Amino acid sequence: LMKALPNNFRPTCILFLFPPPPQPEPIRVVVTGAAGQIAYSLLYSIAKGDVFGKDQPIILVLLDIPPMLPVLDGVVMELQDCALPLLREVIPTDKVEVGFKDLDAAILVGSMPRKEGMERKDLLKANVAIFKTQGAALDKYAKKTVKVLVVGNPANTNCLIASKSAPSIPKENFSCLTRLDHNRASSQVAMRCGVSSDKVKNVIIWGNHSSTQYPDVHHAKVNVHGSETPAYDAVKDETWLRGDFISTVQQRGAAVIKARKLSSAMSAAKAICDHMRDIWFGTKEGEFISMGVYAAGNSYGIPEDLIYSFPVEIKNKTWKMVDGLPINDFSRAKMDATAAELVEERDTAMDFLSQ
Repeated sequence: LMKALPNNFRPTCILFLFPPPPQPEPIRVVVTGAAGQIAYSLLYSIAKGDVFGKDQPIILVLLDIPPMLPVLDGVVMELQDCALPLLREVIPTDKVEVGFKDLDAAILVGSMPRKEGMERKDLLKANVAIFKTQGAALDKYAKKTVKVLVVGNPANTNCLIASKSAPSIPKENFSCLTRLDHNRASSQVAMRCGVSSDKVKNVIIWGNHSSTQYPDVHHAKVNVHGSETPAYDAVKDETWLRGDFISTVQQRGAAVIKARKLSSAMSAAKAICDHMRDIWFGTKEGEFISMGVYAAGNSYGIPEDLIYSFPVEIKNKTWKMVDGLPINDFSRAKMDATAAELVEERDTAMDFLSQ
């Protein structure tokens, strides 16, 4: 280029034009129970790029039961009308062979809800059938690298059944949602200390996503006026932390239902986004979050054949349990109580699974 210019030409700059880098290939993400209210709060954030990245194209698969297909058609129209550049295709379906084909991520929101008068064992029996089918479909049709998040309750045991029904997919690829409880706990501490929720880190939800869960702030930190302070010192109210704080987080879902006559949807969708984004991009240095994960190899004395909520750090799409945290007698009793409930759920579910 310079040789072709006159000798007396002195350019002030030369502009080199390079083609833009190629966009990544689209990933396939399924959301089950896609006609429900949680999914309605969730799908826009996924399709917009808030979860898997602002430059990651997405093929969004919406799976639900046959009676909900007309509703799914309306959801598809709305997603199309959002004109989202990352959303390459939306596939509504009631067939697992379509819904679980070549998946990169599966968000299993749909489950059998507990109805009035239903015994817990009946709820477990219905959900074992659902998650056995979905686990088998993941095993047959999805990528072996698929990351599976179970949201539908009872989430821990549903997740265990799905993982057992998908033996060719690593158990480490399955997790269940306790991030909503984690966020609730962080928010309660933040409000008590008069700071924003991002100033609270390293709260822990131990155990089951149920009223036996144990929200633990013995290892949490609160940033007060630029200085990180142990949560117990920042709150300055041990009675509240060991009493009303725990019961508020444990019963928050029921309180929402009582107030709005519907279960948590907006906050559940936000927690799903937080959970999957951390799987995709990792946790911040020095921070851990709560996830229901396979308990094998844990250092806390929790029975190993469970999906139990632990503190985890995530890097390169792989979670690692935070080991060696000191556990006092108060915490030990709470952790064991929620583990006992999970063992009972597991044993009941496994009886149904073997039938």
